[in-house]
Amino acid sequence: MSSLITDRNHPNRKWLVLAIVAMTQLVVVLDGTIVAISLPHAQLELGMSDVQRQWVVTAYALAFGSLLLLGGRIADFWGRKKTYILGLVGFGAASAYGGLIHTGAELIIGRGLQGIFAAMMAPAALAILTITFPRGRDRNTAFAVFGAVAGMGAAIGFILGGVLTEYASWRWCLLVNVPIVIIVSITAAFLLHESKAQGDTHLDILGAVLVTAGLGALVYGFTLAEDGWGQVTLWLYLAAAAVLLVLFFVWQSKAKHPLLPLRILNQTRGGAFLMQMVAGATMIGAMLYLTFHMQIVLGFTPLHTGLGMITQTIAISATVPFVTRALPKFGPRPFLIAGPLVAACALLLMSRVTVGGSYWTEIMPALLLNGIGMAMVFAPVQNLSLLGVDPHDAGAASATGNASNQIGGSVGLAIFTTIYAEVSSGSHDPHDLVSGYHAVFHAAAIVLALGAVIAFTLIRGSKSDLMPGMDKRS
Repeated sequence: MSSLITDRNHPNRKWLVLAIVAMTQLVVVLDGTIVAISLPHAQLELGMSDVQRQWVVTAYALAFGSLLLLGGRIADFWGRKKTYILGLVGFGAASAYGGLIHTGAELIIGRGLQGIFAAMMAPAALAILTITFPRGRDRNTAFAVFGAVAGMGAAIGFILGGVLTEYASWRWCLLVNVPIVIIVSITAAFLLHESKAQGDTHLDILGAVLVTAGLGALVYGFTLAEDGWGQVTLWLYLAAAAVLLVLFFVWQSKAKHPLLPLRILNQTRGGAFLMQMVAGATMIGAMLYLTFHMQIVLGFTPLHTGLGMITQTIAISATVPFVTRALPKFGPRPFLIAGPLVAACALLLMSRVTVGGSYWTEIMPALLLNGIGMAMVFAPVQNLSLLGVDPHDAGAASATGNASNQIGGSVGLAIFTTIYAEVSSGSHDPHDLVSGYHAVFHAAAIVLALGAVIAFTLIRGSKSDLMPGMDKRS
């Protein structure tokens, strides 16, 4: 093991790099959902309102998504290894803080701090993976594994959150990160070799301010819609978001050292980024409401709720290897079209849940089908979003993909919460709650159907053009 870590040319070293990077991705993604199971318990202990409860999830996804582009550029210019390890250490410290707080406001702050450091760690990790596996069949395998871990992370978060909440405390949903971060940080310090972009390495501070403020205003504006769409403040925030994001893209076209080089956004990569946004909206937003249904309406314990979500994890894990083997033959486009449609059918099945229904007949088949559909998206989309990216832009491109997923989750959760609140009308009657969940699942199915249209429209070219090294000769 010691020679494997220290020898840059060891044939198996790159697979250990994959293991470390995949573990990082798992922690980053599952932290978006691990607290979902424990939210009712945390809300009761800390005396949080329903709005504060939502912000425990939103604060993480918003801070993460809005700062990822800056984190990606810091990784490219300052050094990917240094940025990765600093992000890990900061993430662990923020997790410890969040697990030891005493008020709802402090918990939201802790989650925001987690998101900030995740925004440094995640793009650095993906850039390291891109450089470690530059081409060929090994790259396809590495990104399939990475995509599968990203896909399973949300589901694993539900399971782990249930176990920790049931047998320890909701606080361990945050504290569990600390030992993981310590192990990964020490290994990474010895295993990884430093890399950074060559040439111009100036940070685009104005671009960072514009995109962060724009995305923040967008998500916050949608959260206000829970109290009705007629509020002037809501529309002011959404208008400000539109202006700031337009200014951001205008500035990126003129800046000498752009935060997001527009050359990254070709048609195929743009389609892949949008697909990651769709996946984030459904896996973070819609699945949260399924856990609420299982706990609040069906009376499941946190542990039983987490175990109930394992069907989706199993389906993703079982499907990804088949998709990976089929990609060289069919290319990614058919899977990116079919996957969202399969998942949309799953959400329509999910919208049939009832107050006195059975998990085995109403929920499990839908989770199984959803896992199959999302695996068809996760396996190719990470690779596709980084296809043909110059090493100078590896961090920025990986950050854009991660940001798309997290912002999709933030905006999706805000919109789904608004739909739920409008349909359920604030009632605590189980039948009204279920009606609200139905509306959320229908909306998520529509989002997934739009994802299939995006893939059909934007993902073009032959399989060898879309993903070099995926033909039979690779």
